[in-house]
Amino acid sequence: MISKNKITITIFIIWLFNISGILGILSSNSDWFLRLTPVNLSMYVFLIIWNIDNFSKKLLFAFSIPFFIGFLTEYLGVNYGLIFGSYSYGDNLGLKIGGVPFMICVNWAVLTIITADLSKLIHKNTAIQSLFGGFTMMLLDIIIEVSAPRFDFWEFENNVIPLKNYIAWFIIGSIAHYLYHQIKIKTNKKVSIHIFVAITIFFFTFLIF
Repeated sequence: MISKNKITITIFIIWLFNISGILGILSSNSDWFLRLTPVNLSMYVFLIIWNIDNFSKKLLFAFSIPFFIGFLTEYLGVNYGLIFGSYSYGDNLGLKIGGVPFMICVNWAVLTIITADLSKLIHKNTAIQSLFGGFTMMLLDIIIEVSAPRFDFWEFENNVIPLKNYIAWFIIGSIAHYLYHQIKIKTNKKVSIHIFVAITIFFFTFLIF
């Protein structure tokens, strides 16, 4: 059983990083804060794992599903213009493998995990959960895409985001969810909700400023 103190500390860290990141990027030191993006994503992974009762190989396998689905689809996108359209990654997501930042695959895993926990609150049917999770990931991508070039995360050719990018996010996200749900991992829903809200607020802020 996860202690209340651990949950409280986790929520505090999530919002400390989130608010600090927003204020930092809005400041004159924005470049320095943006280069810390891999640290922020790694922190989310750590907090998700830290709040799981029983760590096991099963957990690693579950996390690896969206991670490798993300890598494969992003590799095809970056190198061949398939699935999402023609785009390339900048430098602020860190180390790249085949043109794909390692951290974007981590991002696929984090988004799948937190939206899977949200979907479990909506319905008990796995197929419905998967579709809801894929749809939620697509909505997040719509918000994130606006700030991605500004943050030197990634940029589409001619700065035009094709409709198929969002359709692909929904379809692939739903598939990743369906496979992830088969492993029956119990992550902490409260932690996932706070991470989801923090990410949403973070990128929504930069739709305004």
